[in-house]
Amino acid sequence: MIHTARLVLREWREEDRGPWAALNADVEVMEFFPATLDRAESDVVFDRLSAGVAERGWGLWAVEHDGEFIGFTGLTPVGDDLPFAPAIEVGWRLARSAFAFAELAAPAVVSYTAEGNARSRAVMERLGLSRDPEGDFDHPRVPEGSPVRRHVLYRLSR
Repeated sequence: MIHTARLVLREWREEDRGPWAALNADVEVMEFFPATLDRAESDVVFDRLSAGVAERGWGLWAVEHDGEFIGFTGLTPVGDDLPFAPAIEVGWRLARSAFAFAELAAPAVVSYTAEGNARSRAVMERLGLSRDPEGDFDHPRVPEGSPVRRHVLYRLSR
């Protein structure tokens, strides 16, 4: 088990099967996958993910918040059929209930990075955040004259 301030990353449990299947049947959660999964398909993936953690001692861990299963996150070997294999992938899939809007009732979430950090900007865009050029700023904790002082702001509104 791995504990953070708000989350527990742990091995998969049989009682996770139901919420896991519900997560995989959620059209919004699965928007960028070929299709949602039915219960039988979810069970196959559940067994594979659970076995991976048990066999290797690491993998895609079940994530819980306040005792509730909300998805997975972690690292996993990519399949041999992928052109860049062997490699280790970082992955996650979270229930909509885990999103900031549902739990925190936040009007928006933001992310920011140095203007030239194309890799972080690409991650922000993949997560659905949009550039807010009016919010770009010189970071007050970065020294004047530093090439990373100028920051760009990305935002996802409720």
